[in-house]
Amino acid sequence: MTERKRGMRQRLKRYAPPALSLLLLLLLWQGLGWLGLVELWLLPSPSQIVAAGVEAWQKLGLAGHTWQTLQEALLGFLLAVFAGLVLALLIDFSPLLQRAIYPLLVVSQTIPIIAIAPLLVLWLGYGIQPKIFVVALVCFFPIVVSTVDGLRAADPGWIDLLRSLGAKRWQIFVKVRFPAALPSFFSGLKVGITYSVIGAVIGEWVGGNRGLAFFMRRSHNALRFDREFAGIAVTSFLSVLLFLLVAGLERLLLPWYVKEQE
Repeated sequence: MTERKRGMRQRLKRYAPPALSLLLLLLLWQGLGWLGLVELWLLPSPSQIVAAGVEAWQKLGLAGHTWQTLQEALLGFLLAVFAGLVLALLIDFSPLLQRAIYPLLVVSQTIPIIAIAPLLVLWLGYGIQPKIFVVALVCFFPIVVSTVDGLRAADPGWIDLLRSLGAKRWQIFVKVRFPAALPSFFSGLKVGITYSVIGAVIGEWVGGNRGLAFFMRRSHNALRFDREFAGIAVTSFLSVLLFLLVAGLERLLLPWYVKEQE
């Protein structure tokens, strides 16, 4: 019981300050509307946004748009994880491949996604494929870099010990290097999953007739900024939810590492 109380106190100390800050921000925002200091049609209050979101969810298909964006984000993220792991292993396997591939990865992040998204729509059509590709482009870089750094951070003492015992390269990788890279790998996953929803929204914004970006664009054109803010809130909620899911998976698979960080 004492250990449980101690854990609850630690979580309270960690989460109470940001929760209170968010609450104060929302109250201040709501108060600006009540006092008439802002035009509510231009900057809707939180209560208006919630009401518009509930109405849109029930009558305007916001649930369907949310599901569409969530599918694109998850599929693109899974593609990024696969591509990121393959590239990280190739870079780690060969110094020559590292010199050939790593600079291209850095250059790929200098290309504005919003500029190439219309080209992807032109090449791949207006379906879900270009959105998935945009999400993968946005997410894979932190996964690659974090995994490569994690593989390099393996304890050389353990590696030398296994070599002295006659372990092969793949055995050293499985028993030492890959486990040592898992914390960094999950760090990349948490960064990537946060970007996934944003990538899906970017892909929808330049070409698509479903999804949260389509809903927000249509609301903006109709001057229904309360609905547009509701779409923004749902987008943020999805990003936070996916981040928490990955963090929960990390806690499940790497309890020793998570406990050390607390």
